[in-house]
Amino acid sequence: MKDYKIASLKKLQDEGHSIHKLPFSIRILLENILRNHDGYIITDEHLNTLINWDPNGTDKDIPFKPARVLMQDFTGVPAVVDIASLRDEFIRKGKDGTKINPAIPVDLVIDHSVQVDYFGTDYSYKENVIREYERNSERYELLKWAQQGMENFTVVPPGMGICHQVNLEYLAQGVTLRDGWAFPDTLVGTDSHTPMVNGIGVIAWGVGGIEAEAAMLGQPIYFTCPEVIGLKLTGRIPEGATATDMVLTITKILREFGVVGKFVEVFGDGLDHLTVTDRATIANMSPEFGCTVTYFPIDDQTLNYMRKTNRSESQIKLVEEYCKDNLLWRTGKEEIVYSHVIELDLGILEPTVAGPKRPQDKIFVKDLGKTFSQLLEEEHNRTYVAAKDRREQAWLEEGGSGTELRFEPKPKEVQQSIKVEKEELQSVRIKLKNKEYVLSDGSIAIAAITSCTNTSNPEVMIGAGLVARKAVERGLRTKSWVKTSLAPGSKVVTQYLKRSGLLEDLEALRFHTVGYGCTSCIGNSGPLPAPIAEAVTQGDLIVASVLSGNRNFEARVHPQVKMNFLMSPMLVVAYALVGRVDVDLINDPLDYDPNGRPVYLRDIWPTHEEIREVINTSLKQQDFEDVYSVIFEGEEDWKELKAPVGQKFIWNPSSSYIREVPFFENLSEQPAAVTDIQKARVLLYLGDSVTTDHISPAGSFNQESAAGKYLMEQVVKPRDFNSYGSRRGNHEVMMRGTFANVRIKNKIAQREGGYSTYFPTGESLTVFDTAMKYKQDGTPLVVFAGKEYGSGSSRDWAAKGAFLLGIKAVIAESYERIHRSNLVGMGVAPLQFLDGQSAISLGLDGTESITILGLAESLTPHKKLTVIAEKETGESMEFTVIARFDSEIEIAYFKNGGILQYVLRDFMKR
Repeated sequence: MKDYKIASLKKLQDEGHSIHKLPFSIRILLENILRNHDGYIITDEHLNTLINWDPNGTDKDIPFKPARVLMQDFTGVPAVVDIASLRDEFIRKGKDGTKINPAIPVDLVIDHSVQVDYFGTDYSYKENVIREYERNSERYELLKWAQQGMENFTVVPPGMGICHQVNLEYLAQGVTLRDGWAFPDTLVGTDSHTPMVNGIGVIAWGVGGIEAEAAMLGQPIYFTCPEVIGLKLTGRIPEGATATDMVLTITKILREFGVVGKFVEVFGDGLDHLTVTDRATIANMSPEFGCTVTYFPIDDQTLNYMRKTNRSESQIKLVEEYCKDNLLWRTGKEEIVYSHVIELDLGILEPTVAGPKRPQDKIFVKDLGKTFSQLLEEEHNRTYVAAKDRREQAWLEEGGSGTELRFEPKPKEVQQSIKVEKEELQSVRIKLKNKEYVLSDGSIAIAAITSCTNTSNPEVMIGAGLVARKAVERGLRTKSWVKTSLAPGSKVVTQYLKRSGLLEDLEALRFHTVGYGCTSCIGNSGPLPAPIAEAVTQGDLIVASVLSGNRNFEARVHPQVKMNFLMSPMLVVAYALVGRVDVDLINDPLDYDPNGRPVYLRDIWPTHEEIREVINTSLKQQDFEDVYSVIFEGEEDWKELKAPVGQKFIWNPSSSYIREVPFFENLSEQPAAVTDIQKARVLLYLGDSVTTDHISPAGSFNQESAAGKYLMEQVVKPRDFNSYGSRRGNHEVMMRGTFANVRIKNKIAQREGGYSTYFPTGESLTVFDTAMKYKQDGTPLVVFAGKEYGSGSSRDWAAKGAFLLGIKAVIAESYERIHRSNLVGMGVAPLQFLDGQSAISLGLDGTESITILGLAESLTPHKKLTVIAEKETGESMEFTVIARFDSEIEIAYFKNGGILQYVLRDFMKR
């Protein structure tokens, strides 16, 4: 370490500070402040807050300057559009546009755009790539321009892997060398699953694109100094269980405990038996727990993984020496003081799934068959309510009148109706060429081995291959109605599956490679086969998906699939053999072989030893060298793609994908004064656990939606709509897609989906059309919401879209961390009901006119504001809310109309 400067934690320890009792994650934040301390932006107060870290929590904010930024293309494209738009405005002001550049390295991995149009054949991958470029060439031209036109910016082209797996296997270095300094590798990413790299000892978390752009441009990220929950693992994963079962169990435990906004740090002797890929499987699910990071300190397992994945010996030596010299090396004998400690004995794990709508809803595989009837009844109740609303709406449109705004029918009324109408499973008989089968409630429509959560872990991928091999040997096949797919997170996976011969076994069950990207996990499942889709619609069937992903929120995987279950790749294969989820996979036969003999899960389930033997013979260090030595080059489609060059991106006025954003045009040198919100109307009245998928969906949309109608006006055919996620470079599409999820439930709307009510006339319109009518009136808008508002993926468009719709404030019971920050970053005020209060408890029905006082003067973090709600009768009531600006810098961002406006004004002063 003599050749490099370091910010020494050991020196602080020698000076009498108890650094050895601090969690490792806090030590890394402390090093970051110590190294970047300038007495102005990063001060003695910040330093003292971390040196004297309080396990019981504090409301003090701290700055963080990451070493780098990671992006995927869904969030990366709008970030690049923003940077290009910032440059344009800077140039219009007579400035040098080349000064608008990332100040730190940025890696963007194109992994969110491939869709599963083709599956179950050896040509699936090739055809999906062709469709990917047909749909996304305009977006890719922008990214290729950025790679050539911006400094500190690299792009991993399509078809190379998923950003988090590429980060884990290649980009992450453990320790960074820059400008004569050695310091921990840290980053923020524009994807909520960025903490996956915590598994290799790198502090990283997901932020919105808005925050990431500010970090790219040299701004520190501010957040409240976190509590750190110690997760103590003991024992070993038993036979029959997997790392996926472990993480789904941890998800339930931590979500129930409550770790939103906190750090989780893992310790205990169980850690000695977890590989880095096991650890990364846990860390990947951090946003499902709700925590910011799930940190695994660097130890011998870390170095072993770095060696296996072809990091250089000099880099591995640097990591070991630096961490041991600077109190960042785990020995297992630490005496760390945590805010709380939660224990889990890994020996109790058993096969597990999670669903059908949330990752934390754990179900043992042995119980899913019994639980299904209850889940089905709940879904039928919801379907009945939605259908009843649709019937009443049709009646209104035909001339009916006199109905009142209401929430939902009484539960008993719903249940009585269901008992009459739904005595048996709904089913549809399908005849297709030479095949005939019955599709019913509980049938599996999609079985996807997908997502970096599991595809980064050779044990469960090899395990899936062995399950497939044993099933094929017993004469079993996946059911005809199941859409199967395999989407590895990197080409290394294909290498070791091929070498082991297991790829052939997976393909024998129609798990052919469909692409190297997020696919079903992000909603890019592609269309269901036409006969299946028609049967689901005509029969009003409640079908399921099984996937090895991390997200199963409503309408995320596929809009026609209402039940979605997360599980290991091994279980995905097993359930695809059965074709249904309403089964006891542990005790009942999967199927019968050609001779009529039953085949049970235990007959085809590999042991840990079998899996390890295949890994030892098939996974080679050379694979990582071969794959990652050409990672930035891309395949021929990328090499042949033509893109603009120069400091200024050339906008195509006819593009339906890429448009200059309107946020910065004609930006004044000084921001306008903040005013109170007067006479606003409620655009949405929402319940608990509204996710960013509800607010800004990523998946497909139809021509009847506001976004679909816009594209039809632009002469875009429905087959070329692509997805909301792929259209994030066009604000016209995205603002129309805001709150357009087909499953969102707005209590002031007269139907389920992206609708609202325009109160001056009582019209039922899409959220977009309602907002535009209010905009014409000059009426500001607000949103009422329940607990955990904005949970899920870190989508900047969930905040950008709200801003463009004219929403001035959201009033919620609580927020998920990233979305709250993004609202501030777009100049939308995140307000919070007092503890114990909610829109419902206060008697609000959403028809009120809302005035919010206290924003205009003396705005401080967590200031209490007064809200006046006036009913149409003239009655009014007052209540108090908390302004969820968590630091002074957030108030500065809000006063500037957003964080990027703040940054641009700062650049203009230089």
